[in-house]
Amino acid sequence: MKSATCACGRIDVHAHFLPDFYCEALAGAGLTSLDGGMAIPAWSAEAMLAMMDRQQISTAMVSLSSPSTHFLPQEERAALCRQVNEAGRGLVDAHPGRFGFFASLPMPDVRGALDEIAFAFDQLGVDGFILETNSDGEYLGSPRFAPIFEELNRRRATVFLHPTSPACFDQVGLGRPAPLLEFPLDTTRTIVDLLYSRTLQTNPDLKLIVPHGGAALPALVARIAVFANLPFITPRPVSEAEVFEALAKLYYDVALSGHPFAIAGLRRIAPITQILFGSDWPFTPELGVARNLHQLTSEAELSGADLRAIARENAERVFPRLAKLAKG
Repeated sequence: MKSATCACGRIDVHAHFLPDFYCEALAGAGLTSLDGGMAIPAWSAEAMLAMMDRQQISTAMVSLSSPSTHFLPQEERAALCRQVNEAGRGLVDAHPGRFGFFASLPMPDVRGALDEIAFAFDQLGVDGFILETNSDGEYLGSPRFAPIFEELNRRRATVFLHPTSPACFDQVGLGRPAPLLEFPLDTTRTIVDLLYSRTLQTNPDLKLIVPHGGAALPALVARIAVFANLPFITPRPVSEAEVFEALAKLYYDVALSGHPFAIAGLRRIAPITQILFGSDWPFTPELGVARNLHQLTSEAELSGADLRAIARENAERVFPRLAKLAKG
């Protein structure tokens, strides 16, 4: 299926890479599939560039997908994160203009995460950071993680949120892979945690990208907001309006979410200015990327201006270096 033409050159904010040494680490831990049976896809820079050219993607912002480095003992995660982040920088350098990258952090190690934030910013020139929705069952609104968000906010960082399996996945997964249901639910769970802990409200200079069209947020936003009226929940948003206002300021990618139903729901919580393109390749195979693009560009009833904004213009505001590259 051929995607609709986009002469502007798409910026893909939700794309993954799997360097050889990372796959070797997964194998060394005995992992032959991920998150309830998902296959570990093949990846190479050459294959990715070929897919990007076919789907008219100019630049892809790569990151580790689930399970990040969480499959390792905590004391071993920092070293693998550093290796992954250096590989991300190497990919950017090897293919100027075609890649950016989100650095991984050795969560839930706060000191290690702060050290990696400094290294990634000051030595690698990172485009942003990826955080999984939970770390060993601890969600991002945890008070323990406050110093991490404060530092990311101080640096006006872009943070890409990515789902991972909840700690109770064996009990709630119903024998099906986590991306079917638990990924969107865990995304929604951690966003609610960030709202109700007031982490989002107290770190206003963060640029947070929520994956998969906002997951279950469009369906649950009114319910999430109304609970702000319950005085026994502390901390909490100050009002229903604050919930809607906070969610409208986040960014959302459309990976696996180009269907008209998904786009209509997303537009109820976020303006077009906050919506970004995402492919989720290679965990979503190219046929799925093309199908999602077809739905987005041909079925979702978006104007040409809306499609250009989603394809590239909004991302250029999030990543100014890409706008500079486009201008030569």
